Amino acid sequence: MITHACQARELFEKGYNCSQSVFAAFCDETGMELETALKISSSFGGGMGRLREVCGAVTAMFMIAGIKYGYTDPRDDVKKAEHYKRIQALAFKFKERNGSYICRDLLDMVGTDNPIPKARTDEYYQTRPCEQLVGIAAEIMDEVINRKSLEHCCFEKNKRTV
Repeated sequence: MITHACQARELFEKGYNCSQSVFAAFCDETGMELETALKISSSFGGGMGRLREVCGAVTAMFMIAGIKYGYTDPRDDVKKAEHYKRIQALAFKFKERNGSYICRDLLDMVGTDNPIPKARTDEYYQTRPCEQLVGIAAEIMDEVINRKSLEHCCFEKNKRTV
């Protein structure tokens, strides 16, 4: 059986962005068609359209969590708070493992980037941590889905460090 982390890495190697790679790897969990998943997540690569903000792999985790555990009643402040706590915990778990959840920090860049994507060459894959990051994001999401994580996540400890 292929894992979500392995699927996410394979999708990234095929040329999909970080967000697409993680989000599409979880189509079995979200019940979404692959093409729809790829389109929805296409805007979030490169830290949201190559703005180098929140890592696309992290954004994908948030979207998966929203589909699986999100709230629908805008007046249900308890469910809304529970969900936001879950989202923050996902971000903190990713940051705990990678040092940041901001794309430009993960890539050691400054500012935004040219909107034209870089060619996916051997050098690209050797110099970018993205393939590993999409795998880690998928692993974290699997831990949440399998209820093995976020119970011990450092939510309280890290809430002021974001």
